[in-house]
Amino acid sequence: MGDRLPGKDFEAHDTAEVDAKPEEIWAAISTGPGIDSWYMGRNEVEAGVGGIVRGAFAGFEPEFSITAWEPLERLAYGTEPAADGRRIAYEFLVEGRGGGSSVIRCVTSGFLPGDDWEEEFEAMTAGGALFFRNLLEYVTHFAGRTATPVTAFGPPVGDWERLWTALGRELGLDRRPAEGDRVRITRAGQTTEGVVYFVNTQTVGVRTADALLCFLEGFRGPLVACHHVFTDAGGDEQSWQEWLGRFGA
Repeated sequence: MGDRLPGKDFEAHDTAEVDAKPEEIWAAISTGPGIDSWYMGRNEVEAGVGGIVRGAFAGFEPEFSITAWEPLERLAYGTEPAADGRRIAYEFLVEGRGGGSSVIRCVTSGFLPGDDWEEEFEAMTAGGALFFRNLLEYVTHFAGRTATPVTAFGPPVGDWERLWTALGRELGLDRRPAEGDRVRITRAGQTTEGVVYFVNTQTVGVRTADALLCFLEGFRGPLVACHHVFTDAGGDEQSWQEWLGRFGA
């Protein structure tokens, strides 16, 4: 038996009931435009077992092989193990309920290599929690609409607690954002109102009438905007890059 690679095996479970039909959830998780509307970057899907889910985010272009494809019920895909053992896999289970609601279950599993896996695991867990909530927000509030994904990066951050407080001020608050806060965002001469729908130690999500605006601590990097915009206006990555420029060290 070979030596065990240093690192961490992990498995995370998320479950929620939403006011959405299985057809709406399946469209969100099994098509490129659907995934674009709640996950990071741009995505495309070659349907069916043996097909591929391809992503593109900040120069990173992962490919996932589809291992289960049961329309309206189950979807699973994952990466092949890398030389260092790194791998990640996702499984979605959808169960229709009476009255047009459904239960969504998501299992994320894999392996993070190295002796310094803790920081990456923390960032991955925080980001994963935001994106699962994004999926719930999308099928609840924006089902049937397609978002333009917007990715932008701010300058390096030296003090994250100060950064989140500064973001709160930009949203019209006097503190770090908290779930349920009513906020406003002024950008390019226009002000948009929204509500903070999700917060954890490394992320903030704001829902407006036409967007999911997601702010994340970049892994060993800057504040990252990972938005999903459901109108033609507001999808300009350059203007968001400039807006993030105020959040430096």
